[in-house]
Formats: sequence, structure tokens, C-alpha cells
Amino acid sequence: MTTGIGFRDTDRKTSELLEDILHSIKGEHITLRDLLAMMGESGLLLLCAFLSLPFLFPVSIPGVSTVFGAGIVLISAAITLNRLPWLPRKVADRRLESGKLRPVLERGVTFLRRIDRFFKPRFSGLTNGTAMNRLNGLVLMGAGLLLMAPLGLIPFSNTLPGVAILLMAAGISQRDGLVVLGGYVMVVLTIVYFCAIALLAHSAGRSFNLFG
Repeated sequence: MTTGIGFRDTDRKTSELLEDILHSIKGEHITLRDLLAMMGESGLLLLCAFLSLPFLFPVSIPGVSTVFGAGIVLISAAITLNRLPWLPRKVADRRLESGKLRPVLERGVTFLRRIDRFFKPRFSGLTNGTAMNRLNGLVLMGAGLLLMAPLGLIPFSNTLPGVAILLMAAGISQRDGLVVLGGYVMVVLTIVYFCAIALLAHSAGRSFNLFG
């Protein structure tokens, strides 16, 4: 698909927009395709922010990090290429239980409402222009890949990239370059954290071999 996308300025706060989407969730199950249909083509950043909400707190809902992480990766790839996203049926139509997801999303919206007042247009160089949009899309994609890493049982392994995604998506949509910069920092911290985990696992493996 060759249709381009753009990010429209809005006077409404991100938390208000996400709360509207949350209240639109009906029925026992929800899919990524349903969420995208609710938000429309202009809501790609909003959808990324929404998909990050379950990971702001250390909770475990089976299958969510894989589906939502894959959705964020594909959406951010579309942002990078300035194209509407293509979602494979396995990802788009994976059914998730609304009853388990809704309370986590509500906590995420509550948290975002507390910090939303700090968002304002600034550092425009980090949010304007095609080149910057593509760079931000690449960073957002990287955060989505980190979210998909099979480390769900390790504390903060989903929370750190989830916060990075929320800051990036909300910062770009609100034209707040300082918040986007915070997203960059969180991505770097996530990479450092994962590298530390890998080094500890490697050291533990070597110690086991020495005494095995």
C-alpha cells in the first residue's frame, strides 16, 4: 500500500484519547484489528501508546507482550516508511480476554493522566520533519522488539521498553521533544539492562560448568 501517513496536531491530551478508546472496548475478547479500527489510520501513534499500557506495571498476561510487541513493531515500521501498516492475520486477529486486559489498561490510563499535564510542545527538532519521523519510527520499532524479548519472568523486562514506547508515542503525538528524548533514554537503559542480564546469565553458566 502506498498511501502516506501523517501526524495531526491535537488539543486533546493523550490520556483523554486513550480513555475514549478504553471505554469503546466491548465484549469478552478484543483483537489488534479491532483496536486499529477504533482509532483509524491517523491513530497509529495513539495505538502504540495504548499497546504499551499493560507493561507499565509488573503484570503477566499470557500472549500480550508477543501480540502487542509485534503490533508496535509493524506500526512503527509503517511510520518509518511513511506507509499504512500491514498486519499478519495471526497477529491482527489473536483474541485476548477483555476482562483481564481492561483493568491493566485502566491503571495505565490513570498513570498517564497524572503525567499528561507535563506534556507540551517543545524541542520541535525531535518531532518535526520526515527524517526525524523515520528515525523516531526506527527507535520505536527497536523498543517494540525489546518488548517481544522472551524475558517476561524477569522483573522490569517488559516495563522498561513499555515506558520507552509510551514516551516516544505520546511525545511525538503531543510534539514534545523532551518526552521523546526521554523515550530514547529509556531504550538505552533497556538495552543496558538486557546486556547486564545476558552477562549475568553467561557468568552463571560458566560457574555451573566449573563446578559441574
